[in-house]
Amino acid sequence: MATIKRLVTAGNHDPAGPPEHENNVWIVGDDAEVILIDPAHSPDEIVDAVAGRRVTDILLTHGHWDHVRAAVEVASRAGATVWLNPADQFLWKQEHTEAFTPLADRQQFSVADVALTARFTPGHTPGSTVFLAPELGAVFSGDTLFEGGPGATRWEYSSFEQIIGSITEHLLSLPDNTQVHTGHGPSTTVGAERPQREAWIARGW
Repeated sequence: MATIKRLVTAGNHDPAGPPEHENNVWIVGDDAEVILIDPAHSPDEIVDAVAGRRVTDILLTHGHWDHVRAAVEVASRAGATVWLNPADQFLWKQEHTEAFTPLADRQQFSVADVALTARFTPGHTPGSTVFLAPELGAVFSGDTLFEGGPGATRWEYSSFEQIIGSITEHLLSLPDNTQVHTGHGPSTTVGAERPQREAWIARGW
């Protein structure tokens, strides 16, 4: 049976700067094979955590630098395919010249006899995506939903209205005990976040 492991890595938008920006890298699988979600910052740490297992796929929740910068090197070393919603291609191109494989809404991936399903959740970025794993009672939300509210929508390509709609439709509709595994910081549950929706709307972020 598949398990979920969190690896916290750190980096900096300036590659020469100190590692001060922490990300969650999610490793889903068993002793033989894994899927990586958002391999951030440190290829060596990620490859070490994989520990020789087969990486079937690398899934990206969106195209921001801290979520994609290590993806190409990890994919090369692991022999894996990188998947990203093509709506975030413009962000990917800020970091990489290599191609990714376009992800489709509702596309399914299988690892260790469990399925992960992509659901497009625009708002934080146009191509933001969450990955549902109902057999594990979990969703990987990237920067769409955190403990205490939605991800940032301060960029011109972001939309608070969209992110609220995405969260309402695709995340708050899940069972209360669903674990929400985020791109940064602690995990939360759908049941803990749903009652706060109106407060998020009132504050506007």
